[in-house]
Amino acid sequence: MKVSLRLAATLLTAGLVVSNLVRLKPDAPLFAQQPTFRAGVTLVSTDVIPRDEKGRFVSDLKKENFAVVEDGQPQVITSFSLVHGGRAFNLLQPAAAAAPEGLVLPSARRPVDDSAGRVFLIFVDDLHFEPEYTPHVRRLVQTIIDTLIHDGDFVMVVSSGPSFIEIGPTYDRKLLTEAANKIRGSGYLASEIFKMLETSQGPGDIRHRAQMAFYTVYGLLNDLQGVANRRKAVIYISTGYDFDPFTEGRNSRDHVMGGRFSDPLRFLADEENPYFRMGTVTADLDLHQLMRELTLSANRANATLYTIDPRGLTGVTDAGQYLDQSEWRTYLQKTQSTLRYMAEETGGFAAVNTNDFAAELKRIDAETSDYYVIGFYSTNPDPARRTRTLDVKVDRPNVNVAARRAYSTKTEGRLPTPPPVKKK
Repeated sequence: MKVSLRLAATLLTAGLVVSNLVRLKPDAPLFAQQPTFRAGVTLVSTDVIPRDEKGRFVSDLKKENFAVVEDGQPQVITSFSLVHGGRAFNLLQPAAAAAPEGLVLPSARRPVDDSAGRVFLIFVDDLHFEPEYTPHVRRLVQTIIDTLIHDGDFVMVVSSGPSFIEIGPTYDRKLLTEAANKIRGSGYLASEIFKMLETSQGPGDIRHRAQMAFYTVYGLLNDLQGVANRRKAVIYISTGYDFDPFTEGRNSRDHVMGGRFSDPLRFLADEENPYFRMGTVTADLDLHQLMRELTLSANRANATLYTIDPRGLTGVTDAGQYLDQSEWRTYLQKTQSTLRYMAEETGGFAAVNTNDFAAELKRIDAETSDYYVIGFYSTNPDPARRTRTLDVKVDRPNVNVAARRAYSTKTEGRLPTPPPVKKK
């Protein structure tokens, strides 16, 4: 798969729309360039949502009401804007940066006033939901288009695998609907995992698939850094990740009982004890590294991840999967926890174990419609410090502030070598 989105944007004056947004390079390889450190001072932006004790958005705050602290050092706010009720109020902006060369506007017609519009990336991780969920995911994406996307919102739809979707950035709803109709899942069933060859890193290409998904989103998030003063949200549709699924069942002749009762002495005498295999030992560590880099990239781009599990309200698994129910519950807990981690670390939330997706999407709509964007030029005394903690407060009592807790600078070599790109 080739993902060739090059997205850069700059707001020229207060209240104007993004003048340049996308550069398409059809022949560019998926991961041609690793992230590199940008020298010099860079504007750091973060979305802030203050709510009163009744949960209502507080819309009358001024720049002077906010205080931003990075790694214990107070920062000077140099940009300050408000989006409330579909209107954008650019109260304070830094000097405009020069527009990158070679940018073209999207072919779709732009709304007359999209200054309050949001930027959405709908990521369909079709490598990690089973084919039987394909109709559910198609309906889910269509519900997102109908419920969440408004006029002036700029949308991209990208898949991780065989759906081969790369739509946008666009304002055109017709293109989004066409993308939804192309979705098809290719995730593994438990019965298929049991038949896979075991490698030093676990069954088959489980890790390879996860790496493809993470690197696809990682590259897109890097492109989103060029968009300023607009709410950026990633709708991440996936069933989550587990690098060592169904350990007991894979290493037993009795998949249904998970090997727990077929040979109680196996763990004492078996040199191939799964708990001492390197792939099992490093599975959670390697998975956490990939998720950590993804969340840091999202925070650096000031983008919020909202993860959605298309499995909905889950119970027991099909008996035809020949799977121990206790292992199935463990698998559900692990995969759902990965979705929660990615969302919560970026200021979003996970829609898991629920069938009421419309209600969750309305909640996302509310969180992405009313907000402040605060920017500052970091005065951190340690430029080599990669991860920076953030603390945003307001000087009014009984006001709760939801804001990004950290961000990171770019450095080379933080991610493992990307997997080879499989041609279509």
